Amino acid sequence: MNLSITDMKKSDTLVLALEEWPEIVKFYKNCFYNTLETTTEWLEDGTTFVFTGDIPAMWLRDSSAQVRHYIPLAASDNHYQNMIEGLIKRQMQYIQIDPYANAFNKGPDNSGHTGDVTEGNPWVWERKYEIDSLCYPIQLAYLYWKATKRTEMFDGAFKEAVNKIIALWSAEQKHAEQSSYSFQRFNCPESDTLSNDGKGSPVGYTGMTWSGFRPSDDSCKYHYLIPANMFAVVVLRYVEEIAQDIYGDEALKLAAKKLGGEIDAGIKAFGTYKHETFGEMYAYETDGLGNYNLMDDANVPSLLSIPYLGYSSKEDIVYQNTRRFILSEENPYYFAGKAAKGIGSPHTPTNYIWHISLVMQALTSDNDAEIQELLKTIIRSDGGTGFMHEGFHADNPNEFTRPWFAWANSLLGELIYKLVEEKKQHLFESV
Repeated sequence: MNLSITDMKKSDTLVLALEEWPEIVKFYKNCFYNTLETTTEWLEDGTTFVFTGDIPAMWLRDSSAQVRHYIPLAASDNHYQNMIEGLIKRQMQYIQIDPYANAFNKGPDNSGHTGDVTEGNPWVWERKYEIDSLCYPIQLAYLYWKATKRTEMFDGAFKEAVNKIIALWSAEQKHAEQSSYSFQRFNCPESDTLSNDGKGSPVGYTGMTWSGFRPSDDSCKYHYLIPANMFAVVVLRYVEEIAQDIYGDEALKLAAKKLGGEIDAGIKAFGTYKHETFGEMYAYETDGLGNYNLMDDANVPSLLSIPYLGYSSKEDIVYQNTRRFILSEENPYYFAGKAAKGIGSPHTPTNYIWHISLVMQALTSDNDAEIQELLKTIIRSDGGTGFMHEGFHADNPNEFTRPWFAWANSLLGELIYKLVEEKKQHLFESV
């Protein structure tokens, strides 16, 4: 199915509100439409394949994040509706194929990491199990429903996929006893595989659900990944609402409520850490055995993104304490250099800051001065390309990874759109 990108752009009148700021217009046009123009394929079966950019596979996480900023336009444009609903339909198909996989091929052609020791499938590009891979499609469908009032995507396949997700997350509450999942990759960095013959390091029961990998696709150090569990709590609340209002399914509603309550109780009992400087704050990971990993990673879900996910408010004191920690040099992946300061990731080299984290810092801030300073940093660290990247060197933005990274471009488009909707164009001055 061929849809006119030109027609889709015509429904976006926001450019008119940016005419006074040509530099912002340039980045908005480049980044807001990047997914639409370069990584979106409409397939003959009516579904949409959204690949990540410089890798020809579709991540459940990335594909959702890459189109989230189009939801406001979908409220009045059937082209965007077809694209997003087609994507949700394909995501549900993939989850039915393998709910443990994080990335998929367009067809069953055995592309990707076929040498990994795990259950194989020709549709699967990579089978690194990450909680957030299952959160993002539910979030996308829910936010789309709320913005457009459309319910066509909530078909039987969606409901079946949600039931599979709840069953998986429930099993992974007791990973060692109940999970069939394991993953090993050989001749690779340690972060690309799981220890203990592919089962991961030991954990105790907490009520939270286990994750093999982070949203960076790096393996967890301790397998209760706090921000990912927070995201699960949020989307399980969405499932409760969908079960009641769309399906009229009391059993599904109660199953989502029970699991969400158990995970949330686990976060509250095991997911916080009393820091001598910052007070009570959230850990990034824990194992339920007394070990904590105090850090944050640029990839979302992150601790920085907690209000963006909808788990707690920006004003929440535990979040504020956590935010002060992760935006300080106490966070081992916070870097400050001659050109910028911000959060990076162990996924990229030391001193590389991610555009995703800078945009997320702005999206979760109520401080106009902070947002304006972040906008300056973001715009001036494009390496002369007019686009966002994965990571760039804190001293020299011309040194960067992944020149084509659609998720980062979409997120900047979302930030600019949000600021205009909030009538904060004055923050574009001097950027």
